[in-house]
Amino acid sequence: MHRTLISCVFWQCSVYVKQCIKQLLLHEHLTLSNSAIFRTMDNKKEVEDEKKDSSSSVEEHESSSSSLDQAEGGDSDTSMDKIRKFLEQKLHIFDNNSSDHVEKVLTETTVDGVVEFIKTHNVKKIVTMAGAAAGIPDFRSPKSGLYHNLDKYNLPHPQAIFELDFFKSNPEPFFVLAKELLPEGYKPTPSHYFIRLLHEKGLLLRHYTQNIDTLERLAGLPEEKLVEAHGTFHSGRCLDCQASFDLPWMKEKIKKATVPKCEECSEGVVKPDIVFFGEMLPDRFHRLIDQDFPEAELLIIMGSSLLVQPFASLVDRVKRSCPRLLINKEKVGMQDRLSRFLGISSGMNFDSSNGRDVALLGECDKGCQLLAEKLGWGDELKDLIAKEYERLDTETYNFTNCVFLCFFVACNQERSSVKLYSDSTHVSTKSRLTYDSLEASTRSDFVQT
Repeated sequence: MHRTLISCVFWQCSVYVKQCIKQLLLHEHLTLSNSAIFRTMDNKKEVEDEKKDSSSSVEEHESSSSSLDQAEGGDSDTSMDKIRKFLEQKLHIFDNNSSDHVEKVLTETTVDGVVEFIKTHNVKKIVTMAGAAAGIPDFRSPKSGLYHNLDKYNLPHPQAIFELDFFKSNPEPFFVLAKELLPEGYKPTPSHYFIRLLHEKGLLLRHYTQNIDTLERLAGLPEEKLVEAHGTFHSGRCLDCQASFDLPWMKEKIKKATVPKCEECSEGVVKPDIVFFGEMLPDRFHRLIDQDFPEAELLIIMGSSLLVQPFASLVDRVKRSCPRLLINKEKVGMQDRLSRFLGISSGMNFDSSNGRDVALLGECDKGCQLLAEKLGWGDELKDLIAKEYERLDTETYNFTNCVFLCFFVACNQERSSVKLYSDSTHVSTKSRLTYDSLEASTRSDFVQT
């Protein structure tokens, strides 16, 4: 439905543009060559009069006709040249090298130029945009390898499981696939922590992400600074009664590979709050883009193909005095003449003549670390990453051991009616060895838990 709507809008735009071009051509042609047309008509009339009044020699008539044709051709060529120049200036149709004039914002279109801009202009409103991260597969790509377990479901096409209508009729394939999409065992990347560092320094206006993995939240980015354009696994909602469910509840159900049913109405299917094909993007996205991008003083795009709309067109929403830094493995989001002509997107321009667009090519994590070092934040970023990874490892370790202890207690309670710790003789030797091998501090945490 969504793609059909876009196609219809695009078709209507193309029809409208064609009509405009016809009107422009007609108006400009009449304006520029009207006198030439009348001159040609007068010349033709003179020739006809000569034919009637006198039977001049054939050579003289041919000579006159030849001169007339040359005059007509010359006038037509001149008119078309003027029309061509007009369209070049107004619409950039024939100009292969045309680009909108951009004021030179950076002293140099390099990372050093961006760093200098941040420091000298006292930049306080940075907007960041991010794509794929942490190695989690792209759920929108059928080439990602996510679909290999779904052959038995006879999908009409791989991406059907992310279409809302198909999900409503057959949600099971999605929840089989969702186990691989859950942010389980993944850690935030250095890029995530660079964004958090921007926030801690009071420089982050907003972070826009295409990711659904909740890693920005795990990295410590506050919810008010985050816009999850394609939704998130952080919460779910009943399709019938709209009751809301949190991430732990969703994880528990998805790990069992069962279709989660609403506990409020007992009938509706609970769908994670990720945006399916055929669904509108979150209201928060549409509301904040009009507020944030005109205010942005610097735009940083990292790890995005800039192919999926409307996310890709956000780069055009910043003012012309706002530099744009792309940190990616390759240049993306470049100017597309058709999109620019239709007014959809003008894209980025990495030519030497541009005054604000910079491409830092390579891995996002290394690019963010380089940028942090040039800003004088290199050690801060490294310390933040080390501290956060230690915290996450500790939490994971404690959680895993806590699960083991619960399992251990449950097993022994089933084997004996006596409480586990009232008589140590009821604890098996193997279990005792496993339990005693744990660190004392961790064992204490278990008891408290």
